[in-house]
Amino acid sequence: MISIDNRSRIPLYEQLMENIKMHIIKGVMKPDEQLPSVRQLAQELTINPNTIQKAYRELEREGFTYSIPGRGSFVQPIENDNNKERVDELTTELEKIIEELLFLGLTKEEIQQKIETITGGK
Repeated sequence: MISIDNRSRIPLYEQLMENIKMHIIKGVMKPDEQLPSVRQLAQELTINPNTIQKAYRELEREGFTYSIPGRGSFVQPIENDNNKERVDELTTELEKIIEELLFLGLTKEEIQQKIETITGGK
């Protein structure tokens, strides 16, 4: 389910966050579904529990999860009002990326084609 590349230059907690985000975005993990416990995931991935705790804390800060003391972390149900700030952040990032792609010589059509490939025409 979750895979980590120990040879990657990307920090382990960021890899873990991206894996969990993609599972949430793609619907593999459903709203209110419980994430694996820190201890369980640490044993499964053979990484330090503090690394997993950091990833879980960041996921909660970004609004992907919520925690219940003594019970664990869960997938945050999508609520459009709560996500406005995150959508604004991502939109700003997307604008910067598009501006850089245009600067590097891609055309508007090439960028749109890449978006179509990524989204699968959704």
